[in-house]
Order: sequence, then structure tokens, then C-alpha cells
Amino acid sequence: MEIRHLKLIKAIVEEGSITKAIDKLHLTQSALSHQLKEAEYQLGTAIFLRTNKKLVLTKAGEKIYELANEILNKLAETETQIKQMVFGEHGEIRISTECFSSYHWLPSVLKQFHLLYPNVELKIVAEATHIPLQKLLENTIDIAIVSDQIKDSNIKYQELFQDEMVMVVSENHSWADKKYIVAEDFINEHLIIHSLPLETVTIHQFLLAPAKVSPKKITPMPLTEASLEMVKADMGVMSMAKWAFTPYLKTTSLRAVKIGKNGLKRKHFIATRAKENYPDYFHHFISFLQNEINLQWNIQ
Repeated sequence: MEIRHLKLIKAIVEEGSITKAIDKLHLTQSALSHQLKEAEYQLGTAIFLRTNKKLVLTKAGEKIYELANEILNKLAETETQIKQMVFGEHGEIRISTECFSSYHWLPSVLKQFHLLYPNVELKIVAEATHIPLQKLLENTIDIAIVSDQIKDSNIKYQELFQDEMVMVVSENHSWADKKYIVAEDFINEHLIIHSLPLETVTIHQFLLAPAKVSPKKITPMPLTEASLEMVKADMGVMSMAKWAFTPYLKTTSLRAVKIGKNGLKRKHFIATRAKENYPDYFHHFISFLQNEINLQWNIQ
């Protein structure tokens, strides 16, 4: 018998029905029936008795079920031990970002990593948001995800991904039909930003400050949903990563407008302490994060 046969028998018994076993094993009805007949043929005897549309273990089936538990539990234990040998022991990774919008995609990546490395605890340190590099140097966090780099020999940067910023406006705004906007367009506008200081705001850093342009009014608004509602009501404009805004396009009356003729793009980096000897699982996490985003998500 093969491992798949043991998993099949265990699932049928523990799920209590064929339908639930099909869902758990991601098999079709015909595939499940075929594998069960195959297992019974190899044993030369029935594993289940079919009574009133239920499958009840035979004496031989009880023996096989007992064996399935023993072998599959031992296999799972061995796989865990091997992962620990290859990828490191128990540990934790404390992580934060410079912007709350990153928490839209970060949790799902952390969940996927935890499935591969269940003994590594991943902690999002929300209180370090906006000042992750400071908290990195203070050893409050282990990894910072940033787009703004500071020159410091104690910090090591690795590129993570590149995205594009857009201006979000209501469908009735004068910018709604523009191909792109430039710094001078902001002179009479109410700009809604996520937080202060202004020097950390991308649209200010890379568009407004170089052109020495100041919007008519600037309002910090930490909650993205509240900011979008203000924009929808024609009470201001806000900048946002294109990938973060995309889900709102189909459900709201908002529009995304390109910033500058060539678009305003920014790079994001993984920052770590340069002189620290991180455990192996840190390096595996960084590689996993880069691959997950660049290969699967293709954020631009």
C-alpha cells in the first residue's frame, strides 16, 4: 500500500463521510472510489463495509487504520524534525513597516511562511510603524520594510519590490480625466496624507518639495477608509500605491491619476542590522518574502 491509500482511509474514518473526505483530500468522487478499490485489491480484502450509504471499517480495515495513524504521525514528526535540521530551531522574527498600507499584503505572506516554518513566530510590531529604522537600530524589531533609506553603516538594505504611486480623486474632480498631473496642479488642492512629518510623505518628497510647491491645505488622516470617503465627497485628494488602490476601482466612484508624465515609482527595501549575525531562518524568510512578492504578485 502507498501513503496516499493510508491518507485516504484515515480521512474517510475521521471525516465521517465520503463527501467530507473528498473535500479534505481535494479528490473527485471517482478518484476516491478508484483509490479505495485499488487499496482493497492490493490487500485482497475489503477495508470498509458499505451499509446504509455509510462506510464502516472491517476487522482488516481497523488494522489498516491503526497502521495509518502510526505511519502518518511518524512521517509528520520526521518531516518537522528535518525542517528544523535544515532551516533552524525555534525562534521569532519581529517585523514592521513605514506605512500601514503595507499591512494589506504582509499578513498573508507571513501566514504562508508560517506554514513552511511552524516553529518560527512572526510578530508584526505595529507601534514601530512610521519609525521602523529607528526601532530597528534600537533592537525593538528585527526587520523593517521601507522605501526611504537613511545612510547608516549599521543598516543593510535588500531590494524587495517596486510600485507606483497614483493620486486618488473623485470622478467629479477636475483631475479625473487628466492623463497625468504635475506639481503645479496641487497649488489650490487639499492634500490628505496618512501622517506627519511631511518629509516622510512620498508625494511631498519626490514631487512637491523639488518643485517648491505647497498645496492649499494639508490634512493628516491615519485611516485609509476615512481618507477615501473624504476624497469621494470631493473634500480633497490623496496619494496611494496603485496596487493598494486597485481593489477600490470596481466598487467606488474614485479615479486613479498618474503622477508626472512617467509616473511616480518608488522602491521598497528590507532593512536589517548590518553587523548582526542573524539565524538561518531569517535569511530563509527574506528570500521567501522576495520570491513571494516578485514571482507571484508582480507588484508594479
